[in-house]
This record gives sequence, C-alpha cells and structure tokens, in this order.
Amino acid sequence: MIFILAVTDWLKSQSLLEISGVISGILCVYLAARNNIWNWPLAIISVLIYTFIFFEEKLYADAGLQIYFLFTNIYGWYFWTKKSTEYNKTPVSFASKKLIFLSILSIFLFTFLLGTFLFKSTDAAFPYIDSFCTACSLVAQLCLARKIIENWLIWIFVDIIYIGVYMIKELHLTAGMYAIYVLIAIMGYINWKKEYKQSKLALTIKA
Repeated sequence: MIFILAVTDWLKSQSLLEISGVISGILCVYLAARNNIWNWPLAIISVLIYTFIFFEEKLYADAGLQIYFLFTNIYGWYFWTKKSTEYNKTPVSFASKKLIFLSILSIFLFTFLLGTFLFKSTDAAFPYIDSFCTACSLVAQLCLARKIIENWLIWIFVDIIYIGVYMIKELHLTAGMYAIYVLIAIMGYINWKKEYKQSKLALTIKA
C-alpha cells in the first residue's frame, strides 16, 4: 500500500506534457518495430511535445532534432505509403557499405561542429554528448524512414546514452521511456531481420 501511494505521489509530481510525450513516444516506437505504418502520426505528436520539453531543459540539440524528426516522420509516412500495396508492406533492407561509411563520417563531423558551436555560443547542458546523440539520431531516423534494418542497432546504442542524460536532468519518465525504447529497438531489429529473411525466401521460391 505504501509503495502504491509513493508511486501515485511520484506520478502526480510529473509533468502532464512529459507524460503525454512518453505515452505517444512508446506507442510510435512499438508500432514501428511491428512494421505498422500508424507509427508515423503518433511520432509526429510525440516530437511536437518533446520540442517544448527539451528547449525548456536547455537540450538545444535535442530540441532541434525534434524538428528534423517532424519532417522525417512526414517523409517516412509518405515513403511507407507509396511503397506499400494492399498485400505487401514496404520491404526492409540492409545498409550498403557506402552508406555505413558516410553515416559514420557524418556523425563525427556533425558532432564536432555542433558540439563546438553549442559549447562556445550557448549554455547547453551537455554540448558534445547532446550533439553526438543528435547526430546518431539523425542517421537512425532516416534509416528508419527508408526501412534500413541497421536503424535499430543505432537506436539501441544512442538510447542507452540518452537514459543517462535524462536521469541527470531529472527527466525520470523520459529516461524510463528510453529504457523501454532499448527493449523495443531490440524487438524491432529481430522482427525486421526475420521479415527480411522471409521476403528473400519468398523471392527465391517465386524465381
């Protein structure tokens, strides 16, 4: 009983805006892992909420990242719809070696440039860590929109870092959400890899 009351009091102390962001965020990532196109409208709601939250917490790179997410969510919704048919979903694929190289290069370059800018020009809480996570998220989100399987591996890595950042900033619900994200990302990677193998098998049988 005491535990339940403690949890209830803790929930009451949490921001309604953050609670809404957590719920919509978890649902959209879960649906994405299940290869469900309805993840995109929920993702749009979530990023709009977190734009305000991160700006208030002086996580400026993360706040700017939400704007990027907004556009990639719209693009992802369009891409998944365009490539789908009544009977077939947009096929998943693995990243090419060229894409992997360009992604790694872009992440380190973006981290250095944005991190240096935030460090020198703003009161950002964690300029380089924030910038690195932002850079990884930029790549992961684009890969998610294009249905590239490795997006889940990037999300697992960056979400673990985010858990620590948000715990330090006392965004406990958001940190918990990212812990759930890690588990969903693992599920997403397994599901998408299984679907890839099934699609390849289907093409082999047809041939």
